Amino acid sequence: MKILAYLTRDVLQHTVAVSFTLLVIIFSGRFVKYLAEAAVGNLAGDILLPVMFFRLPGFLELILPLGLFLGILMAYGRLYVESEMVVLSACGVSPTRLAGYTLVSALLVMALVALLSLLVTPLGAARSSALLDDPETSQGLQTLAAGRFQYRKSNGIVSYAERIDPDSGVMHSVFLSQQSAAPGGGTRLTITVASEGEIVLDSTTGARYLELRDGYRYSGQPGELDYEVVEFERFGERIPEPEGGIRSVPRVDARPTRALLESTLPEERAALHWRLSLPVTVPIVALIALSLSRTDHRRGRYIKMAPAFALYLIYLVLLTKARAAMEEGAGPLVFWAVHLLYGTLALGLLYGDTLRRRWYARRARGVADASA
Repeated sequence: MKILAYLTRDVLQHTVAVSFTLLVIIFSGRFVKYLAEAAVGNLAGDILLPVMFFRLPGFLELILPLGLFLGILMAYGRLYVESEMVVLSACGVSPTRLAGYTLVSALLVMALVALLSLLVTPLGAARSSALLDDPETSQGLQTLAAGRFQYRKSNGIVSYAERIDPDSGVMHSVFLSQQSAAPGGGTRLTITVASEGEIVLDSTTGARYLELRDGYRYSGQPGELDYEVVEFERFGERIPEPEGGIRSVPRVDARPTRALLESTLPEERAALHWRLSLPVTVPIVALIALSLSRTDHRRGRYIKMAPAFALYLIYLVLLTKARAAMEEGAGPLVFWAVHLLYGTLALGLLYGDTLRRRWYARRARGVADASA
């Protein structure tokens, strides 16, 4: 039990340290990216931190398996370099017993990842989507700023709203101006004025639209007489979302796991198997890390870090491809074929040397018996 406690404590300490470092790096990068969206007006600044907090479980469910993987490599690599593994082996700790000790840490992380992927992450995604999609509060995504002209570099639109109702989110006295390239050369100017405007959300697709009411739209090339004037009672235009922005998370990720279990849609079935796959990866990558951590004091504890990380990255990419294939109509076997492949690889790396030595010993005995 002392050996188990010693190894588990060492592995979990390295896992926490690595996971915290990765979380800080990823969280900081995303925060800076989303802060840029808030700076250009695509996101209200007062909901940035709450949304990032609700997205935190989604980061952790991917970081923790990698943190355990690298934590085992670092912890056991130190034990091999300092010859502690040699002492453990001399005391009767076989590879199977060492794998059992390692799986204790892996099962703890697996339970945490399962809790995150099946319950906490969908709940956080739903809460963040509710904040992002609510146009009727001061925390909604307002595309116009009240009382001032606003220029957006992403689409070149100059916008103005005299007043925005804080309760309903309705914008009054709306002005929009946009320049674009004319077909025959030059610049085409489009100006839209409306008495009211509002952000509406398509509940089916999740797309946002700017709906204007009771206004006019003028379009033409400055200096020319050919202008087009359109009077409208209701005019809607889709608001483009920046690729990879804060709203780029698929809406199916906000669906509760119980709803996915009852669904027959390929996209939702793929999301369900993705959530189930994340905990399954934990014991598999733990056994792979255990096998790849074998080293000595001459090679050092970091000698296999790069190939091990590449192997983990390929695992994650294959799971992502399996999810895309399942969304296009493939069966769930594509997911579990990837797990079976890496599970077989983990067992092969763990027992490959033992089986090879036994085969050579059996062959040597056969040759000796034949010569006798």
